Amino acid sequence: MKKPLLVTILALGNGSAFAQTDTTDIGRLSISGYIDSYYLTAFNRPKSGNLLGVDQLAGRAFDRLPDQFALGLVQAKLSYSNRKSDMVIDLTFGPNAELGNFGNTSGALNMYRPQAPYVAALYGTSAAIKQAYFTYRATSKLSFTVGQFGTHIGYEVIDAPLNYNYSLSNLFNNGPFYHLGLKAAYSFSNKAALMLGAVNNWDNLTDNNKQKSLIGQFTYKPLATWTVYVNWIGGYSDDTYLTTLVQNGTLPPAFENYTRNLLDLTTTYQVTPKFFLGLNAAYGQYSFRPDDTDEGLLMAKYGGASPSWGGVALYSNYAFSDVLGVGFRFEHFEDKHGVRYLQTVNNSLTITAPITIAAGKLQVKPEFRLDTAPVKYYENSAGQGTTTQSTLGVAFIYKY
Repeated sequence: MKKPLLVTILALGNGSAFAQTDTTDIGRLSISGYIDSYYLTAFNRPKSGNLLGVDQLAGRAFDRLPDQFALGLVQAKLSYSNRKSDMVIDLTFGPNAELGNFGNTSGALNMYRPQAPYVAALYGTSAAIKQAYFTYRATSKLSFTVGQFGTHIGYEVIDAPLNYNYSLSNLFNNGPFYHLGLKAAYSFSNKAALMLGAVNNWDNLTDNNKQKSLIGQFTYKPLATWTVYVNWIGGYSDDTYLTTLVQNGTLPPAFENYTRNLLDLTTTYQVTPKFFLGLNAAYGQYSFRPDDTDEGLLMAKYGGASPSWGGVALYSNYAFSDVLGVGFRFEHFEDKHGVRYLQTVNNSLTITAPITIAAGKLQVKPEFRLDTAPVKYYENSAGQGTTTQSTLGVAFIYKY
């Protein structure tokens, strides 16, 4: 389910990659995609009409609108493969398209990621590009990818058909969504692979501070049913948001003197043909090196010079049949220093019971989710804060 590119890389070690496609120089073009929509109700009845929380931060990612039928994402994906290369053009439309390109657009959905003044003129149709990249296989073990591609960080992905749960975890919602840059992948064997690259920071089409982030992923497959991913992204002064705040005078220049690192562990284990387990854990930290005069500002904004965030999510699902299953996600996430978007501590339980019909093309996902926070983060019917938010809904996903 996770990281299809790296699964392909591992297959390269056996020389069996792309066995399902035409491996001649002529190549093969394929078209795929999906449409997803949902309806849910929130038992706390938020007065604002959304699930962002009383301060309108980021309590929920894509499924934000209660008590109405809502469209999620519409995808049209073109893929081309021949013996030495692949190309992917992944276009998305709908309310979640701009959010999926967070940092790539200007507008209401991007209010938490201010951009430099020159950025607004560059965007528009770029919001429809979820991924656009090509991969060149230099050898059977070494490949290079250039363009805009989904992040390697985390267990979940943007595409609803690929996630067991419909609502997204806070670990995913508060991490990067995509990158623009270059990466190289090398397969040591059919059990181990390494990816390294350089990208335009996190969620950036245009890099306004000319600093780059480095990325890495080590994949190890000790068993045919067990895969481990160790992921990393880091850099110096590579937060476009902070750069913007310095450029407009909100923060002093010393706030650009830092390093930022995020380590992420993801593992999946198919215990039996019907029973599956997964885990995602992440820890991120800023390490500021300010002048003495800026220590007070750092304390006021982040509580110190090394603010951090992170959490852990456990996944489990069981397939009763090809049609019906049930899955659980337990998550603990901390952003108590306010360096990401949740800006609190949150615990959540999500129960999803997907029904798969129409020869596997249609997924109907009833889902219950309960979120709790130690402060009054969520919103009630009077517009006041409350410590809990529970939702019940159903998602409809058709893929082709």
